[in-house]
Amino acid sequence: MSRLSHSEVHMVHRIGWLRAAVMGANDGILSTSSLVVGVAAAGSGRAEVLIAGLAGLVAGAMSMAAGEYVSVSSQTDAENADLARERKELAEMPEAELEELTQIYQARGLTRGLARQVAVQLTAHDALGAHARDELGISDTVTAHPVQAAVVSALTFAAGAGVPLAVALLAPPAQITVVVATATLLALAVLGGLGATAGGAGVLRGAMRVALWGVLAMGATALVGTLFGVGAG
Repeated sequence: MSRLSHSEVHMVHRIGWLRAAVMGANDGILSTSSLVVGVAAAGSGRAEVLIAGLAGLVAGAMSMAAGEYVSVSSQTDAENADLARERKELAEMPEAELEELTQIYQARGLTRGLARQVAVQLTAHDALGAHARDELGISDTVTAHPVQAAVVSALTFAAGAGVPLAVALLAPPAQITVVVATATLLALAVLGGLGATAGGAGVLRGAMRVALWGVLAMGATALVGTLFGVGAG
């Protein structure tokens, strides 16, 4: 009888950096293209459009890095505080913590005896790890790191923002708005599809939900540019 190897590839371990990467690239493309479209719709020349877009790239990349670092650091601080509290409780009330773990496994469908046996063995192996995972929901698999999230967000934002800037640089001056908007929607659709694929979701759905927000954002900034542009004066 042949033995079949069973290999599974899961996506959950990518959550920490994937979220930051997708958000950074999406925000870079969308915010910069919206800025470019708005400034171009106001009647500005190519130089003004590129300066505004480049400023948006630098400011956005730094903002994304700072935001991700602060956000993930706050999450990490909260997790560390919970772990410290759990460590203290394990030292002071080991039996109560063992009973707590037993009840958690009972609630998941194990019999009382088996739940107690599992709790005892996991506590002997790694008590804090068992409580962190099963009581607090904290796992290294899905935990992001502040510096990693900040760097990934900044780099992917800059990469995303480079798309509408490159298009604005190459497009005919009179058609910057249309060409940038079209290229942006295509880029957003590709990004949404890639993000969905990396996360194990449907490609079409991922592409459509990102492109929809692109249409709304660029439509709004184009309207603002048209209403308050240089031509209105």
